Amino acid sequence: MPMLLITGSYHILNGRSDGDTIHFKPDKKAEWDLVPGPHKVEHNTSGKAKLRLDAIDTLETHYTRNGNPEVHQPWLHGRAARDALTNWLGFTTVDRAPDETVTAATPTTRPGWILTRGAGRDKRCIALAGKGTPPGTSGTQINVDEALLHTTFNHYILKEGLAYPTYYTNLFPDLRGELTAAVRQAQEENKGLWRDDDTLDGATVTDIDSLQDDAVILPKLFRRLVNTCTSATPTTRT
Repeated sequence: MPMLLITGSYHILNGRSDGDTIHFKPDKKAEWDLVPGPHKVEHNTSGKAKLRLDAIDTLETHYTRNGNPEVHQPWLHGRAARDALTNWLGFTTVDRAPDETVTAATPTTRPGWILTRGAGRDKRCIALAGKGTPPGTSGTQINVDEALLHTTFNHYILKEGLAYPTYYTNLFPDLRGELTAAVRQAQEENKGLWRDDDTLDGATVTDIDSLQDDAVILPKLFRRLVNTCTSATPTTRT
């Protein structure tokens, strides 16, 4: 599967990165213009942009629902995924404010590379996240096979059982199959969120607090529920 390789650095200071989003700054800002697809990557003047990590969805540590108070999913697995990302990238210490904003980090940035086929409607770059020696020349299309996929954070977090698989049509079947194998292994080993997952078995939701604190469910389902749920919502079964 051909994907655009971009080298650069990961940034977390003053941001609220969770397990599937983080800021990235290319070594060459102009390479954002090479990202294919109808949507352009939104970035600041220095070139820093927000990534949406491809094929994964981790529990929400902060979600704003149409101007209403911010909500979150159960902290245990959401924060575990958040910490897994910063640890995997090589941030050795990370200090956060109560609202999850990173106030200090050691080191302040980490080098890395991404593989992408486009940006979403929200102008975030959808990417596989990598570290270490880049697998090719930045700004060029390279073939992403199963072996290369195994070196990415996206594969790692699914193998650790800290993310739900979330696939879109532009991800080739061979890569989807490899990621699904990692998910099934995590499920068989009862790792991470799979110990507590309520998505298939269902969970009783009496109000927004029980949805935030008790139900471990697919984040996309959580987002849809909180867009309509209030403290007065009668008991429902997800």
